[in-house]
Amino acid sequence: MEIKRRALGRGLEELFSSEPLDFETIERKIVEITPKEEIVEINLNELRANPYQPRKNFEAKALEELAQSIKEHGIFQPIIVKKSIKGYDIIAGERRVKASKIAGRETIPAIIRDFSDKEMMEIALLENLQRENLSAIEEASAYKKLLDHLNITQEQLAIRISKSRPHITNLLGLLKLTPDVQNKLINNEISMGHARILSKLEDINQIDWLVEKIINDNLSVRQLEYMVVSSEFKRKIEIKKRSTEKNKEYTYIEEILKEKLGAKVKITSKKIEINYDSHHDLNRILDIIGIEYKE
Repeated sequence: MEIKRRALGRGLEELFSSEPLDFETIERKIVEITPKEEIVEINLNELRANPYQPRKNFEAKALEELAQSIKEHGIFQPIIVKKSIKGYDIIAGERRVKASKIAGRETIPAIIRDFSDKEMMEIALLENLQRENLSAIEEASAYKKLLDHLNITQEQLAIRISKSRPHITNLLGLLKLTPDVQNKLINNEISMGHARILSKLEDINQIDWLVEKIINDNLSVRQLEYMVVSSEFKRKIEIKKRSTEKNKEYTYIEEILKEKLGAKVKITSKKIEINYDSHHDLNRILDIIGIEYKE
């Protein structure tokens, strides 16, 4: 079969020039322009994961639920693959492949396209960022790869994937932690709040000592924050101490809101300020809070 470069014949430039970036749009366009006769059944044993796939773990319960749906209703959306030397590389739809195996299927409908390695990486990252609940480290790694390969700023990336710039900055900071500390975050031995504070410190030995304190003494994020205010803990970027005790007592609540909303939050007497970077970012925050906004 001749493999045609229909959807991404000139790369992702056209699709990636739109704002915001949306994996659903990319996949939908590929499916829409593909004639039904070009959607083929491929043996599941011939498929292998996209080597640029950022997700390392898939939630078992979610896969079981998808497998049950596939048993009852079949597969509504074909996966997208690239022909490789041995079989096919999955570009989009790895969860459908895994769930199909659980469901006992032998084949799966697929669209074959000739993607470049760069396209494979970009689509895999975008699909996972917008469809999956990645761990903080997986998400941070995906952001770094998109920034490096798309050659755009954090601000531009934030707008194009509907996230706030502080959210992206905070996650990228986690990659400065040692692999051991990152693994403790992945395994939920320390929280995202803990890791964000630790990522701002400079001395690796001090960070390791604090991690042990967090785990052994069950330190809260607030307790850790109070500890690192001391001058003995050198920060990568020095942060001015808050001038009033009143502000200090709100710090922990601000951190919780920052983590939940992915935005800068300031609490003063009888007032909460939430910063947003764009109209897009405002809509994202309203969606998290549960406010439906109609223009």
